[in-house]
Amino acid sequence: MTHELTAVPLASASSNTGAGGAWWRDAVIYQVYVRSFADSDGDGVGDLRGVRERLPHLARLGVDAVWLTPFYLSPQADGGYDVADYRAVDPLFGDLADAEDLVRAAHGLGLRVIVDVVPNHTSERHPWFRDALAGDPQARARYLFRPGRGAEGELPPNDWESVFGGPAWTRVADGQWYLHLFAPQQPDLDWEHPQVPAEFASVLRFWLDLGVDGFRVDVAHGMVKAPGLPDIGHGAQATLIGTEPLPFFDQDGVHAIHRSWRRLLDSYPGARIGVAEAWAPTSERLARYVRPDELHQAFNFRFLNCPWDTGALRAVIDESLAATSAVGAPTTWVLSNHDVVRHVTRYGGGERGLARARAAALLMLALPGSAYVYQGEELGLPEVLDLPDDVRQDPAFRRTAGQEGLRDGCRVPIPWSGRRPPYDFGPAGSWLPQPDDWAGLSVAAQTGDPHSTLELYRAALELRRALPGLGAPEAGRPGPAREAAGDRAEGDADRAEDGAADTGIRWLPAPEGVLLFSRPGFACTLNGRPVPVELPAPGRPVLSSAPVAADGRTAVLPADSCTWWAI
Repeated sequence: MTHELTAVPLASASSNTGAGGAWWRDAVIYQVYVRSFADSDGDGVGDLRGVRERLPHLARLGVDAVWLTPFYLSPQADGGYDVADYRAVDPLFGDLADAEDLVRAAHGLGLRVIVDVVPNHTSERHPWFRDALAGDPQARARYLFRPGRGAEGELPPNDWESVFGGPAWTRVADGQWYLHLFAPQQPDLDWEHPQVPAEFASVLRFWLDLGVDGFRVDVAHGMVKAPGLPDIGHGAQATLIGTEPLPFFDQDGVHAIHRSWRRLLDSYPGARIGVAEAWAPTSERLARYVRPDELHQAFNFRFLNCPWDTGALRAVIDESLAATSAVGAPTTWVLSNHDVVRHVTRYGGGERGLARARAAALLMLALPGSAYVYQGEELGLPEVLDLPDDVRQDPAFRRTAGQEGLRDGCRVPIPWSGRRPPYDFGPAGSWLPQPDDWAGLSVAAQTGDPHSTLELYRAALELRRALPGLGAPEAGRPGPAREAAGDRAEGDADRAEDGAADTGIRWLPAPEGVLLFSRPGFACTLNGRPVPVELPAPGRPVLSSAPVAADGRTAVLPADSCTWWAI
């Protein structure tokens, strides 16, 4: 049965749109990990209908868009990032009609919809790879098959390692090897084969025609490999991702792909966007993904990985804003996602971790650019650290003898209401067990509590819209000379010590361990110390992650807290 696709326009825009309708420059985008958000049919796994039914939570929270993790037909060897059919919905999550209904419902609430696209690799069960294993030379040419080394070809073609552990090569029955930078069930595509870019252009059009507002590009840095697939020369290669040049990531050739996708996105109405999940050794290399003719956003993993240290945070903020400002793009801030330990736990766990997480959220939302919120962080959820081995599904857990693969702990289904699991996640249980002490963290329990993390997020997002000093600054956008160059603007190295006005913030003097910056009509303080700090009040407090004392002249900032001030 064929389902007729119809474009679903956005009924109303909920964001502060920048010049030219560039809504994405200051959007707050909420990540939904589909299998862990809401279960509508009682099988214990979240689905598209469940997401649609819970969209009012996102509208009330005040976000501008929702990003959905993969819901395509997949064997689920890596949570759906092993795609067997890019144009079909996996029955685990519903069907194509459910996807269309979700887009329509989101647009009706003023929410835009971004979906994942996975272009670096397919599933081993994709028809192309099935044909490749059957010996079809044309099908093999779409992937990276190579002869082995050694007298009998018994050794892998090079020394590359999988991000999930072990070698990045698997040998097939006829002796050849295929490359998989992730699990063996995820063979890498060869983007030099003309049928590969043509197929993905068709896939993008399919979902754009259905009405989606953009794509989060999985492994946007990985589609092109260095010529000759050279050895790296040492192990522990996964630890080098995002810190050192690697022959399989961040090759210059990926940018031609992103330029072609930008042209495709620009051919559709409504400012459709591309978001790069890209790891690069420097902020300057990362900024290349968001040059004016490439993608619109790139996740700022340096900010995510920054420790709770005000000096380090300021350095990352300055570095990030300078790099993206040089190419006229907004910086995209993120604290957690489905691949990392939740930041409540990363920041120390318990009350201290939660206090720091609340403060970090206000810091992030006060910075120029766009921000991402991972489902459950608005509830202050910690990482689940005690999952039994027999319920874990992260492929890295098996490939590294349990030493890695802790991503399941951030993917535990979120609590909605009730006193015991599954906390109204669905009619029955949940695919990963929820802690018995999450009742007080549910959406229902926190709603209306002025001290709750949920109400803090709601208040912050409301104020972010209302305060004119927040959003994406015009000063960060390039003139014609910068647009043509695409490189760092001349003079960036000579930015003033007080914080580069062209990036939209100005650093002000503050005690050690405290960050203080201003934007037009607005100031933000972050006390990163474990004790309260007194300083001159920069204005009138309008929101704080913890109670702040201010008498108009001085203020006492609580330990591990962030405060917004109206000037």
